[in-house]
Amino acid sequence: MNVPIYFDIETIPSQLPGVMDEFRAAVQAPGHYKKPDSIAAWLEENREAEAEAAWLKTSFDGGMGHVCVISWAYGDEAPSSASVREFGDVNQERALLGEFFAALKPGHQFIGHNIIGFDLPFLWKRAMVLGVKPPMYFPRDPKPWGESVCDTMLLWDSSQRAGGSMDRICRLMGIPGKGDMDGGKVWPMVRDGQIEAVASYCRDDVARTRAMHRRMTFAE
Repeated sequence: MNVPIYFDIETIPSQLPGVMDEFRAAVQAPGHYKKPDSIAAWLEENREAEAEAAWLKTSFDGGMGHVCVISWAYGDEAPSSASVREFGDVNQERALLGEFFAALKPGHQFIGHNIIGFDLPFLWKRAMVLGVKPPMYFPRDPKPWGESVCDTMLLWDSSQRAGGSMDRICRLMGIPGKGDMDGGKVWPMVRDGQIEAVASYCRDDVARTRAMHRRMTFAE
């Protein structure tokens, strides 16, 4: 096995036309509301917030959400990144995936935090939606015990019950954590034109993943 590749992605909610209207139409009052007037009043007060909450969750859905940044590093290299400039432009997202896939080489182990549960499935779904063919060696459905992938979340706790967030693990190991930044701030920053700050955050996550992995495997 060659030197590993550490990687991470940042995602944003769906930018598909009309998607918010669909979520608004799907909002229903809680079951204990029975009277039409009460239901109408609840919907008037809560529809927008409920729809937005559902829409924001599409950033975890590779079928509807979008990749806005991908960062990676081979071995000891400084992390690189690629990002979109117009967050609603699927052609730029398509180019982003293509740039990442083109940077990959066969024979390298893919290492990341929660990549089996999130990053890899999300990238595969986006690739299928956008028609961007991954290289044949890009992990399709890796098993936690396989050699092609190492997930630091599972390396920390295979049961996923013992607080496996990257920030918590870094703090426990004395590795610099995320500070006041987290994934929940990615969309507001992208929306406000701070894509380079998001890319920097993603590159830092790659560096943090590398430090965690090396500590977990007693490589240093």
